[in-house]
Amino acid sequence: MLNLISAAASEQQHLALVSIDTGTIVFTLINTLIIFLIFRIFLFKPVCKILDRRKEMAAAEIDEARKAKEAAKKAEEEYTARLADAKAEASEIMKQATLRAQKREEEIVGEANRKAAEIRTKAEESIERDKQRTLNEIKDEISEMVVLAAGKVIEKEISASDNEEIISKFLEEVGTATGSGS
Repeated sequence: MLNLISAAASEQQHLALVSIDTGTIVFTLINTLIIFLIFRIFLFKPVCKILDRRKEMAAAEIDEARKAKEAAKKAEEEYTARLADAKAEASEIMKQATLRAQKREEEIVGEANRKAAEIRTKAEESIERDKQRTLNEIKDEISEMVVLAAGKVIEKEISASDNEEIISKFLEEVGTATGSGS
């Protein structure tokens, strides 16, 4: 009997565990609703606010990155334009420098040619003077010899006017002989 009682008690307990109690269900639903509202107020809304702020920050960062990319592209275009301008300017400077160097070279060559012509002219003049001086010295020596030779040949004294006449004729003959020979 004891077994029966204990089996009956055990069965009753077993049935009590499986039974549906409306009070417990209502209480559980109210507890669940309260927990849901607490989570909704204290957890869900702040988390949503944080997520919205993060989304706004991400959108702002994306916008800033887009603006920075546009600015970088614009700066690159400006840099490229400036670089092209600098290359053109450098090319123009090199062209001008080359032209100035060529002009200076022509001036230097012209000046050198002019100085060479002056030196040549002076040298020719100097040679001509030396030639005339040498010819005059030769004429003087020849006239002295002629006078001596003529004095010995004639054995008489020649007057100054006769002497001048003889010297002039001799010099004319010597001048034409040396002038045609050179």
